[in-house]
Amino acid sequence: MDLGLQDKRVLITGATRGIGLATARVFAAEGARVAITYHTSDAAAKRVVEELGGGDRACALPYDLADPGSARAAVGAVEERWGGVDVVVANAQTWVWVNPQDMPAYEDLPMDHWLALFRENVEGHLWVVRQALGGMRARGWGRVALLSSVTATHGNPGSELYSAAKAALHGFARGLMWTRDGVLANVVAPGGTLTESLDAVDPKLLEHATRETPSGRLSTAEDVARLVVFLCSEANGNINGEVVHTAGGR
Repeated sequence: MDLGLQDKRVLITGATRGIGLATARVFAAEGARVAITYHTSDAAAKRVVEELGGGDRACALPYDLADPGSARAAVGAVEERWGGVDVVVANAQTWVWVNPQDMPAYEDLPMDHWLALFRENVEGHLWVVRQALGGMRARGWGRVALLSSVTATHGNPGSELYSAAKAALHGFARGLMWTRDGVLANVVAPGGTLTESLDAVDPKLLEHATRETPSGRLSTAEDVARLVVFLCSEANGNINGEVVHTAGGR
């Protein structure tokens, strides 16, 4: 199947590892030009750019979910370099605790901590989409993928704020689906996914999650990436405003 992504200009936030990196690799393999963002590791970002082809095929840009100015700068840099942004994959996230035993009770969280966690995981995505949307409308084609989580609907111990933030993205996509002008927006909601972020998780929790998954295994980053790339391609003609889970049936 030809996904029609040759030379499409793709911006993926948070793409130096995990799902973001896997998604960048699939887009690059389909012939897209890929801009990745990073928050802390300039060296890791440079390595990814070289892997993706360097030069005119890829670039790396700093991005901070808490700073709307960095969204303007990232989209502006891609527009200046390649003439526009055709696809936005809002993948970057802020997440602090992994194991339930490490998570303080919701009512004990300091106000500044929980407010920052919620706002970054919502507003960081709204800003970057806002910056790219006008160009998509003007060109008559665009795709947006928002990375959520099954915790938005299923919940998880200690996930009150994270779940609420991810659920907000579902509502955002339902509004974006009325953009028209050739723009389609969808949410991809992974479950537990085998990436570096699970390295610190108690193996017993992973074993339990695997047993509770109807498919009998946890997803890989590549499983999620292939879905994101399809939804953001020409092959997706009319899937719009949907929340698609990649969690093996959970």
